[in-house]
Amino acid sequence: MIERDALEEPTDVLDGDAAPLEREFEAGLRPQRLDDFIGQTALKENLHVLIDAAKKRGEPLEHVLFYGHPGLGKTTLANVLAHEMGAQVKVTSGPALEHTGDLVAVLSNLSKGDVLFIDEIHRLNHAIEEVLYPAMEDFAIDIITGKGPTARTLHYRLETFTIIGATTRLSLLSSPLRDRFGAIYHLDFYAEGDVARILERSARLLGVPADADALALLSTRARRTPRIANRLLRRLRDYAQVRADGRVTRATAEAALGMLDVDAFGLDQADRRLLSAIVETFHGGPVGLSTLAAATQEELATIEEVHEPFLLQLGMIQRTPRGRVATERAYRHLGLTPPVA
Repeated sequence: MIERDALEEPTDVLDGDAAPLEREFEAGLRPQRLDDFIGQTALKENLHVLIDAAKKRGEPLEHVLFYGHPGLGKTTLANVLAHEMGAQVKVTSGPALEHTGDLVAVLSNLSKGDVLFIDEIHRLNHAIEEVLYPAMEDFAIDIITGKGPTARTLHYRLETFTIIGATTRLSLLSSPLRDRFGAIYHLDFYAEGDVARILERSARLLGVPADADALALLSTRARRTPRIANRLLRRLRDYAQVRADGRVTRATAEAALGMLDVDAFGLDQADRRLLSAIVETFHGGPVGLSTLAAATQEELATIEEVHEPFLLQLGMIQRTPRGRVATERAYRHLGLTPPVA
């Protein structure tokens, strides 16, 4: 019997630790068409070709894999692709598929042309992957019934469908699984101009009165990530309603972001604590990731997947064979004098 949380409606899959209200908030802001999706221009061009070609052939989309840092739109694009193809989308995640029976139940309930979105696909276990291989290639699964001498293998044909996978850790996908995706796309961090346009759209949908310069300021503090931008917009809306007249002005935005301790680069207290540990505790590095995690009381995965990518983008830390090293820019951002080379 498949677990209740192994297969859900598409609006229910966001970060595993996202609160229900946060999920509802993000789901309500998602575009339904590719032309309404802001940013990722080169990727959208490729997806337009993929969709148009599949429609002309009268076939489902090839299996698609999206990878990139959290909050860049992988789940949104999966829903957009399904909508563009006029297909139903079913959503699950790698951790939710604990047994092969879970996957078999999901696959056998797909109709022709359906899209199965698997979030955190890198967390599928090996036994699940073995079932997935023939399903992706031949649209068939082999079900073993009975045990010992009485065991039989039943070959079960599936309807043609599309799997869309999403992962933040492409390197953790096994080569056989990765090779079965016909299209693999990377999502980059967004330009600040695109983030500002996303915020304008979100403010309009939410009915939040906001000045253009306030949204422009917010776009510089959002770590070039739409999910973070929308969450900060929600906090600014709260602040404006409680401490101001309800309108998000530049002054209101600056005050709210100051209260949230988000600095001019979009770094929060945890980011600065990480930089301070490298600079002050470990004299600028190099320092190993596990040592850094122990010193800052952060989980290793949180540092590697949440904090580090943006700090690397900003050029404040470097990865070396011996560990992480703070750059001159990190020293200056902390108000410290860089060491003389």
